[in-house]
Amino acid sequence: MIIKNIKIPDVIGLSTEYKRKFSFSEMYRAYVLIPGAVFQMIRNKRKKLLSNDFIERIQLAVTEVNGCAICSYAHTYLALKQGMSNEEIYSFLSGDSAFISQEEAKAILFAQHFADKRGFPKEDAYKSIIDEYGEEKAGIILASARLMIAGNIYGIPYSAFQSRLYGKPFKDSTLMYEAGMQIGGLLILPIALIHGLLKELISSPKSDMDR
Repeated sequence: MIIKNIKIPDVIGLSTEYKRKFSFSEMYRAYVLIPGAVFQMIRNKRKKLLSNDFIERIQLAVTEVNGCAICSYAHTYLALKQGMSNEEIYSFLSGDSAFISQEEAKAILFAQHFADKRGFPKEDAYKSIIDEYGEEKAGIILASARLMIAGNIYGIPYSAFQSRLYGKPFKDSTLMYEAGMQIGGLLILPIALIHGLLKELISSPKSDMDR
């Protein structure tokens, strides 16, 4: 059960193994897509095409598939601040569909597909989102998922490292992997962001999808 005063050590203690484990190359690829995703979120803030609650539900759906304890904690806090109930948040973090509205259902399913495909969704799946919501809203849905998976890829080994510090190392994890992903992630971030800015000038959102 999710409660308002839950602490990070409590969240970390809920898991002792990876639900999803990513590679360093997947981290770099996710980081490269951050600038484009940020531009989409700025556009949404200006045009108000999708509500903050809608975006939060998309990102909670991605986090549920990937199983990032730290990201679940952070987005639970944000969702509670935005007025989502404990029951609704718990529903999304447990993969339940009880609180998914008809209007948002296809976007949530796409977010789960996106995460299940490790951030490399089928182009046909994205096209169905465009058909349902229009190109602008579809771009924001994709951007929300991309930002979340970038956070998950860094947050999962961070969660494992924190769990190790509390005496509960993750199964099939090593200190080298946890520290390497955290330190390496910080080192490559500026390079990846520059790469991403250049990529925005020459390619479309569909260029990073499975055809």
